[in-house]
Parts: sequence; C-alpha cells; structure tokens
Amino acid sequence: MAMDARKQRVLEAIVALYALDGEPVGSGLLANYFDMAVSSATLRNEMAALTRLGLLEQPHTSAGRVPSAKGYRYYLDHLLQGPNATVLGEEDRQRIDALFDAMDAEPEKLAPAAARALADYTGCAAAASTPRADDLCIAHFEVVQVGRYSAAVLAVTSAGGVRTRVARVDTGLSRSDAAQLAQLLNRNLTFVSPEDLNATLSAKLRVAAGARLAPVIAAAEALVRTGPQVYLEGAQYLAQKTDVRQNLGALLELFSDNRTAMELIEPGSSRVTAKLGEDLEPAMPNLCVVSKRYLAGGGLTGTMALIGSSRMAFSRLIPILNYFAGKLGEGMSGKRQEEQT
Repeated sequence: MAMDARKQRVLEAIVALYALDGEPVGSGLLANYFDMAVSSATLRNEMAALTRLGLLEQPHTSAGRVPSAKGYRYYLDHLLQGPNATVLGEEDRQRIDALFDAMDAEPEKLAPAAARALADYTGCAAAASTPRADDLCIAHFEVVQVGRYSAAVLAVTSAGGVRTRVARVDTGLSRSDAAQLAQLLNRNLTFVSPEDLNATLSAKLRVAAGARLAPVIAAAEALVRTGPQVYLEGAQYLAQKTDVRQNLGALLELFSDNRTAMELIEPGSSRVTAKLGEDLEPAMPNLCVVSKRYLAGGGLTGTMALIGSSRMAFSRLIPILNYFAGKLGEGMSGKRQEEQT
C-alpha cells in the first residue's frame, strides 16, 4: 500500500493533534482539522489504512488513533524536511537573541547556558556540547598562583578556547615556581595530542618539575586529555511528562559519561535529525532526541539537542532548536564579541 499525499496529510495532522493533549485522535476531530473538506468516512478509511501500514495505533477498540514509533519515524524523515521546516518567527528570534546577549562568552560557560535557555524556552530537556575537532590541542599554558597552596593551570586551545584546572601544592607555590612550570609546559605539552601524551613524556615532566610540583603537571595533563564536554539541562521537564519520566534514570546514566552522551545527541547529518527512544540502547519508549550540529569556525563543530516526548510539537520546536544552534555557533566562533566591539 502506497503512501499517497492524502495519507501523508492525515498522518501529519494526527501527529500535530496528538501533540496538543495526548489524547487519541478520532475522525470527527480530524474532519474539523481539515475544515470538513474531507468526510469523516473517508478519514476513517485513511486512518485504517495507516494502521495497517503500522504508522498508527489504536489504544482501545472504540478509541481514535495515535502515531506509532514507525509513524513518528516516517513523519520525521519525510514530512519535516521541507524548505520551511526551520523558519522561525521574528518574535522568537528577538527573544532568543536577547537570551544569548546575556550569556557568558566562555565556551565552557556558553554551552551549558545555551542548553539551559533552550530547556526553559521549550519545556523539554536540552543538551549542548562544546566544539570539537580532530586536531584540537593546547597551544599555550599559563600557571597562576592562587593563594599560597594552589595553582590555576590555564590552557588556551588551538581554537582559542580556554580550559582551567586548579592544583593544590601542599608545600606552597611561589611566583617563580609558577613561571618555571609554565615554561616547562609550553616546551613539552603544547600541540601534543592526547594519544601522544604517553607514560614516558609524563614521567619526564614529573622529573623536571620535581615531586613537590607534580600536582600541577597532573592538572596540565588532564587539560590535554580533556575532550568536548556535553551538558544536560532541564531534566526536571522530563520528570513532569508522564509518558517519558520512567526513562529519566537511564537518560541521566547515559549523560554521566561524555562519550555515550555525545553518541546520543550526535546528529546523523548537517540537517536536524531525530532519534526515537525505541531505537536506543537501552530502549526508552516514547522518548525522542532531536539534534542539530552547529559550526563554531576553524573546522570546529558542536551539537545542540532537544530531549522530550515523541509527541512534542515538532513543527514549532525544530525551528527553535535550529536557531539556538546557529546562535551557539556564532558565540563559540567569537562573532558575538566582534559585533559588540
């Protein structure tokens, strides 16, 4: 049985109506949606055909229909990729612009702030990653004395971002120690990939620094090994949704590890893409992860994602996600700062 244009319109309408209140959609409500241009009898036939195709389900014998996981997949793959799929209204643009104008420009602060703002703006959970690239490395180190017993190790990445770690030195740290450590790190650890930071190099640095200052070396090595970070915000919104809150524990466990979190939100292409909870490992029924890649300049990319019910209002939320991702990319590439100077 083929999916003709009318079946597509019926499926699209049922997805939209079911998103409003979570109630099964009957032929009468569907006829009103089409302004009575299609009879209830015709719509019942189309709904029955979509059910046979596995795109709709009937929770109860006398109830209307709801989209199945297969139906959502068809909707997301075929009915949300038109030229207007990511068009956002001017009022939303202005409000989102104002949110970003108030955010800290540091990458490690901008990513969680953007995810938090997206979650609050949409009522879904949201995630954002810091930019990444295969050749990203540390280009410069600074060691700053912080009090008598602590040192802040600052690392500037080849993309211009800043990473920071604090190390405690129990025997005390002088300004001279800090300057010598910075020279040591810049001679040996700049433009070194995590794979090249081996035991031999690590031992060499500790011998050169001395056992007393080894914690500072350890902090610098941790910065070299630090990959892109993934931040999850707005988990409380999932807890409020009865159809997905049972997945919250499994989701938080995935986000406890950067690698698995990155795999979860990574889009399959440069377009907005979606993963359904039924297809995940472990499976999370009724959940949906909608992701968009952003460009941060210099070959760097990151991801923003919305995480919510599979009956989320896709036609409204996808343009919002797309615009948020674009704004985050601008902020990460420094365009926002350039415009303000």
